[in-house]
Amino acid sequence: MEKTEPHQNGLEEHDLEHAATQATYLAPTEIENLPEDHRQYLLARHGTLELDPVPTFSDADPYNWPGWKKIANLLLVAFHACMSTFTAAAIIPAYEAIALDLNTTLQGASYLTSLQIAILGGAPLFWRPLSTRYGRRPILLISLIGSLAFNIGCALAQSYDTMAACRAFTAFFISPAAAIGSAVVVETFFKQDRARYMGIWTLMITLGVPLAPFIFGFVAYHVGYRWIYWILAIINGVHFIMYIFLGPETRFLRHGVAHTAPVLQESYYKFRRIDTTPFTALEFISPLRMAKYPCVVIPAVAYAMVFLFASVLITVEIPQLFAEKFHFNAQQLGLQLIAIIIGSIIGEQVGGYASDYWMTFRGKRIASRRPAPEVRLWLSYFGYALSICGVVVFLVRIEQAPAGHWNVTPDIGAAIAAAGNQIVTTILITYAVDCYPDEAGSIGVFITFVRQIWGFIGPFWFPPMFKNVGIANSAGIVTALLVAISFVPTVVLQLKAHAMRGDMRARI
Repeated sequence: MEKTEPHQNGLEEHDLEHAATQATYLAPTEIENLPEDHRQYLLARHGTLELDPVPTFSDADPYNWPGWKKIANLLLVAFHACMSTFTAAAIIPAYEAIALDLNTTLQGASYLTSLQIAILGGAPLFWRPLSTRYGRRPILLISLIGSLAFNIGCALAQSYDTMAACRAFTAFFISPAAAIGSAVVVETFFKQDRARYMGIWTLMITLGVPLAPFIFGFVAYHVGYRWIYWILAIINGVHFIMYIFLGPETRFLRHGVAHTAPVLQESYYKFRRIDTTPFTALEFISPLRMAKYPCVVIPAVAYAMVFLFASVLITVEIPQLFAEKFHFNAQQLGLQLIAIIIGSIIGEQVGGYASDYWMTFRGKRIASRRPAPEVRLWLSYFGYALSICGVVVFLVRIEQAPAGHWNVTPDIGAAIAAAGNQIVTTILITYAVDCYPDEAGSIGVFITFVRQIWGFIGPFWFPPMFKNVGIANSAGIVTALLVAISFVPTVVLQLKAHAMRGDMRARI
């Protein structure tokens, strides 16, 4: 296991998160030189010394936590990330009811979702520096309190402007976990399991988009759309209580810091500044500098394009296309989202478990104990193929379906596209983090920013595209964009990443 230095990665030496965690990554020779009591401690905890990264000699170190504690915390953070996209998509089946109630147009009601999509992309820039200084736990708790309050505001809002303002603040507060979740995974789990657990986080982000309309289609139809906001507030409250007991702090400084407090206090009750480094104004836009690094920006753009078509397009357009063609009510529209949920879960089996197995298998076949990160990219092509096929089937079959006569084939296309999207999501995010593990927080924020801005813009030009070239013919445009902006750049990245990253990792 090589030590990751700033000059090797091409990252700036003053980066604070890197300075705080760089001592974690030790070379194999250094493992052999660990004090005997440290070696025995690791053997007792993990049953092996082949650990990457190598934990410290402390029970408070998240790498040394028992498995149940790691999983419980990850599930809370992943569910929190799910709630960001879940909240944004929750009102999709209720656009018509909202438009009638607030005296606006159907398009105006849809802007209440578009607004949140945009804010979910930019708000993590604010939260990341705070979570670095004060820890992940306080920020996530504040996030839920703020989200709860403004969801109540939405439920009580009597005008469009008031509801839009409350939706904006809800998105601002609920956003942190969708970006810093990648840092939590890296701070808690070893590299050989990273894709599997990163996949849980990414899967929950993906599932939030179709799951909310599926559930709240029933709510809007039976008890009214305002109960959507009351239920979201209740979820925030229960989630907050669970964090109190099962969401320990994962921000653990390993370099030049003595940890003398009891484990319980260190993980649960230490509500004070962890990192005393002064704030700087540039730090709040620091994650955007990741745009300079091809091994981050190429996966971010490629993933965002797949997410736009294989998730956003299908989810946003189902209420409009199916309502117009089949005259579905809110409940019937919500049921169509089951296909995306099933496809995403199936896709994660390849993006997560199969991806980690593939990396382990390749590691045994080559001389290096650690295969190059680009080895993981081989499975992404399968995801691209499924995404393209699924979107094509969805668009072509929805146009070919007779008016008023629903059939399942568009939903099958949606499921195939969702599987491809989830494969691409997990693999590309894990790849970027594998390249620069000390930058996991910044990478998560940057990728979220790119994905959400892309997702915000898309719904504005989907309807004109369908109108001008036709729904089925739009499949050709989608295919061309996915090949040109996702598939081809990934091939170039896989071939040239060694030079792009500026290091000498093992070649594929």
